[in-house]
Amino acid sequence: MDELLERRRAALSAWSTFVEDGDRAATLVRPEILDSWQRSGTTVARDVVEAPLADEAETRSFWDGSPLQVAVERVEEELRRTAEDGDLVLAVTDPDTRVLWTYGGRVMRRKAESVNFVVGGRWDDRSVGTNALDLANRLDRPAMVFSAEHYAPIVHNWVCWAAPVHDPVSGAKLGVLDISTTWERTHPIGLATARVLARLVEQALPSTRHYVDGTSVTEGVAEPGLVLSVLGTAEARVDGQRLLLNRRQSEILALLALHPDGLSLEQLHAMLYGDHAVTFSTLKAEVSHLRHALAGQLASRPYRLLMPIATDVDHVLGLLRRGDVAAAVDAYGGDLLPGTESPALVQMGEYVAVAVREALLADPQPDAVLHYIELAPYDTAVLEACLLRLRAEGREHHPAVPLLKARLAVADA
Repeated sequence: MDELLERRRAALSAWSTFVEDGDRAATLVRPEILDSWQRSGTTVARDVVEAPLADEAETRSFWDGSPLQVAVERVEEELRRTAEDGDLVLAVTDPDTRVLWTYGGRVMRRKAESVNFVVGGRWDDRSVGTNALDLANRLDRPAMVFSAEHYAPIVHNWVCWAAPVHDPVSGAKLGVLDISTTWERTHPIGLATARVLARLVEQALPSTRHYVDGTSVTEGVAEPGLVLSVLGTAEARVDGQRLLLNRRQSEILALLALHPDGLSLEQLHAMLYGDHAVTFSTLKAEVSHLRHALAGQLASRPYRLLMPIATDVDHVLGLLRRGDVAAAVDAYGGDLLPGTESPALVQMGEYVAVAVREALLADPQPDAVLHYIELAPYDTAVLEACLLRLRAEGREHHPAVPLLKARLAVADA
């Protein structure tokens, strides 16, 4: 106990030093703690009394039916028993460190509720300051935060251990599992226990994913992650299983797939609706429906997909970058989500269409031109460029020439 008390005094002293003169604290705490303190200090008041709460309906929508919910329910008895036996509070979060599930022993439960360590509580360090949940999530490794290593004094009496939870199939980080109690109950096996429980949750994750048509598919039997086609026709498959989506959901999915680093609510709204008078609440509802269709693999703040992504847009543009014009034209299915009113998707569709056309004008291969002209029958410039190329190369008798001339005559009629 004396050793723990001394450790607590040292942590309090380091925190006080940071508050008074941030630079002098550099040698007093671990680098990841100092880095988090500095980040916390830009957005979190030191007299914060509780963590902010996320939207209740959105949190419930994310959790309900998600792989994490299924896994936690399968091992919930063991998680609860661990919490009760050690008078701990356990929590499972999403990839944004938002608490999705929690359970506590009698004493710690009350302490947790007093600081919003509850479902919906936001425990990223920019919301409530340095803590083990945020460190484990951000650094993607187990983490411990002891006493005043926490930025916010409201949890200076706590010790927390957290470990990330990953999808064993895709490797995607799903969130973290955290164990917390009071500092004097610090135990050497705390971090190991968090690792074991996180592993327990990972092993309990379902081996199938469920979709809006009520069917499921075993993971690993087809290409993993999202495969999205939006050129010409829209089709989305996750782990080989087709998703049944409405037009708006397909547009949102396309925007997120084409921006894998994520989009804020404001960015997604502008890209989807432009100047149309549509509320943020409407967009949030659409995202919630899409998240359910994706079995929870859509994070928020920012909105981003938590799975490998492959799109026909990226495929076509990649082929063009490599100079493989024929393959690019073969993969190009036509306009991007025809009829979409999303400004960002309209712009991206125009970009791809122009890129394909310019590649053909520069290298008008007959077979590729004939394939392209089926999608753009009135693009006479491409037809003429191909005929000029064949004439210049002395290939006036190429088998494609009659077809090209016929197409040109029809287009000019």
